[in-house]
Amino acid sequence: MTTPQEELLPATRRALTHRIAVAQAEGRTPSLVAAVVRGGRTVWHGARTSVDGHGPDENVQYRIGSITKTFTAVLVLRLRDEGVLDLGDPLEKHLPGTGVGEATIAELLAHSGGLAAESPAPWWERTPGSLRPELADVLGEQPLLHPVGRRHHYSNPDYTVLGALVEKLRGASWEEVLQREVLDPLGLERTATRPSAPHAGGWAVHPWADVMLAEPTEDLGRMAPAGQLWSTTGDLARFAVFLTQGDDKVLGAETVREMRAPAAPAEATDVVDGAAYGLGLQLQHRDGRLLVGHSGSLPGFLANLTIGVEDDVAAVVLTNCTSGPLLAGVGSDLVRIVAEAEPRIPEPWRPLRGVDASVLELAGQWYWGTHAFALRLTPDGGVSLGPLSGQGRRSRFRANGDGSWTGLEGYYAGESLRAVRRPDGAVSHLDLGSFVFTRQPYDEGAVVPGGVDPQGWQGIG
Repeated sequence: MTTPQEELLPATRRALTHRIAVAQAEGRTPSLVAAVVRGGRTVWHGARTSVDGHGPDENVQYRIGSITKTFTAVLVLRLRDEGVLDLGDPLEKHLPGTGVGEATIAELLAHSGGLAAESPAPWWERTPGSLRPELADVLGEQPLLHPVGRRHHYSNPDYTVLGALVEKLRGASWEEVLQREVLDPLGLERTATRPSAPHAGGWAVHPWADVMLAEPTEDLGRMAPAGQLWSTTGDLARFAVFLTQGDDKVLGAETVREMRAPAAPAEATDVVDGAAYGLGLQLQHRDGRLLVGHSGSLPGFLANLTIGVEDDVAAVVLTNCTSGPLLAGVGSDLVRIVAEAEPRIPEPWRPLRGVDASVLELAGQWYWGTHAFALRLTPDGGVSLGPLSGQGRRSRFRANGDGSWTGLEGYYAGESLRAVRRPDGAVSHLDLGSFVFTRQPYDEGAVVPGGVDPQGWQGIG
C-alpha cells in the first residue's frame, strides 16, 4: 500500500512535515506519527520524536482508543447486511435483560440511546477491566440519563453493549469476531487488542514542566469494544481506504456510505460547530469540506483518523501522551494541505454508453410553480434534479427499472419521481412525491394542483 514519497510535490511534503513538527513541539508529546492517503494509497508518512535517532515508522503500534468504536460498528453493520438484525430493532429483541433494551441498534451506534457517557466509578480507562466483569457492572444502576432517541450523548457503554450484541449473535468473543471478519480480510496485521513490538509507551506530560510520568496500560475487559485496540498508521491508512470505498469482503460501498451519513439528533452546539455523528463515525464541516472519521484517547495516547471523501484524501495521526496536541485539528489540516496544494484531478468526461430515448426526452428545464429546475441524466443510469441556479432542493435519483426513480438524498430522499404521460404518449408533467413539475411555469396544459387562472399571465394596467 505504501508508495514512494515522491508522489506528493516537495512543497506539499514540507508543509505536512511542518504541520506535524509544530504539533509535536507545541503539544509537548514524546512522539507523533502521521500518514496521508490519496487515491487509495499511502503517499506520505512522517514522524517526530523527542528521542534521538530513528523516529517511529508506519509499523509502530499506538493505542487508538475510541477509533475502536468504528471497528465495532462495522461488525454490527455486517450483521444487518446479512439479515441477522435490523437497525430499527430494539436491543431487547436480540440481547434481553440489559435494562436498556428500549434503545434501537441504530440509536446505540449513533450515541442517541440515552445511556450515560461512562461506566460507574472507578474510572474505567485507568482501572482493570476485571473490576467490571458483567454488562451490569458497566451499565450501573442508572444506565439511562436521557430519553431514548431524543439527543446525541456520546456514550462508551453504548459500544460495550454493541460488543456484547456481536458476541451473542456470533457465538464468539468480540475479539475473535473482529479478527475473523475485519482485521484478517482487510490485511490489518498490526491491529490487535494487545500490543506487540514495536509499540510506543504511553506517557503523561506535566502541564507546567517538561517531565513525564508513565501511564498504566489496562486491559479494558467488557469495555474493549469501546476503546481497546492498538494499531499503526499503516493499518489505519488501509482502514481509511475501506471506509471510503468499501470492500465486499467486509462491507460494500453502499453500507460504508451509510455509516458516513448523520444518524443522531444534533445538539445546538453541534450545529454551531458543524459536527454530527453517523453510524460509528464522527462528521465535521471544516475549512469548507465535509470530514468523516473518528478520534480516540486513552491515558497515554491520542489518535485521529480523518477522511475528506470528496477530496479523496485521508490522514492518520497518532501520539503517545495523555493530553497535548489537538489531533482532530492536525488531521483536518493534513487533509486540507494536500487537497489545496494538489487538488483532486477529475476523471475525463466520457459520453454515456447508451441512453433510453424516453429518458433523454425528460432532460432539460422544468418548473415547480415558478421555480426553474434542471433534470440531467447521470452516468450511473439515474437522473438528477436541482435548481437551475442558486440554492434549493436537489437530489440524485436511482432508476427503479419500471420508468420511475427514487430519491437518494436531501428533501427528496426516498421519494418517487415519475413522468406522467398523456394518452398519446407525450409527456404531461413530472410527479415528484405529489409535486408537479411542468415544462412551462404553471403550464395550463398540465395537471397543476389548484388549476391555472384562465386569464393567464397578466401585466399591470
